[in-house]
Amino acid sequence: MSRTAPRIAIVGVAGRMGRTLVNAVEQEPDAALAGGIVEPGSTLAGTDIGELAGVGRLGVQAVDSLAAIVDDFDVLIDFTTPQVTLGNLAFCAEHGKAMVIGTTGLSDDELAQLDGHADRVPMVFAPNMSVGVNLTLKLLETAARALGDEGYDIEVIEAHHRHKVDAPSGTALRMGEVVAAALDRNLKDHGVFERVGQCGPRDAKEIGFATVRAGDIVGEHTVMFATEGERIEITHKASSRMTFAKGAVRAARWVAGREAGCYGMADVLNLD
Repeated sequence: MSRTAPRIAIVGVAGRMGRTLVNAVEQEPDAALAGGIVEPGSTLAGTDIGELAGVGRLGVQAVDSLAAIVDDFDVLIDFTTPQVTLGNLAFCAEHGKAMVIGTTGLSDDELAQLDGHADRVPMVFAPNMSVGVNLTLKLLETAARALGDEGYDIEVIEAHHRHKVDAPSGTALRMGEVVAAALDRNLKDHGVFERVGQCGPRDAKEIGFATVRAGDIVGEHTVMFATEGERIEITHKASSRMTFAKGAVRAARWVAGREAGCYGMADVLNLD
């Protein structure tokens, strides 16, 4: 198998992100669309996944289990839910497949389960696959080191569509983690995720989060560094899910044929 031409399968192929991923793989000359998975028992099983994605027939039918296409794919892309993702990860570990995971909202226990497969599965795990977001994370690290301990208050503001089920977003949390690490702070100790009523004055070391859920917002993230007399804002706005899908396909191409391990988009983009 060529590392630059993996056979890619997509979980949740009938959903918004799944349909976008089909489109992204179809546009990539150095990857092959090998399969699409729908929910067990779904009436969409047997449907051409190109028709599901609105790009025309591609000759690849949706199936309702990974076992049905176990010999057909090299890398699985999963942007679903923690429980589904962990089940798929166990399957990939058993069958020698690589994986790209964009699922968010994993608990500490679920993250530990994910890490438990890192010695058997080459995987790229990132809360956001966008190239722009991952460059933004590097900018945030630099800004935090320069500003965070010099009297600047730090706030993370994120906005997504009304259908998103977890909050704050995985990307917002990752931004907070990057900032906290640069300042030698623990986000669990200094993250503030709710301000209601008489909450008192702001602590100098806290990192605040604010969440918006409205309409069809694809994804917007701003980290604010504010002090008396000035405010610096570093913002990333996504106007299409395609930016995440293209990043995921890039990650799938990169991880195919790698040694087992849990990698991030910084590895894919060679940012470290």
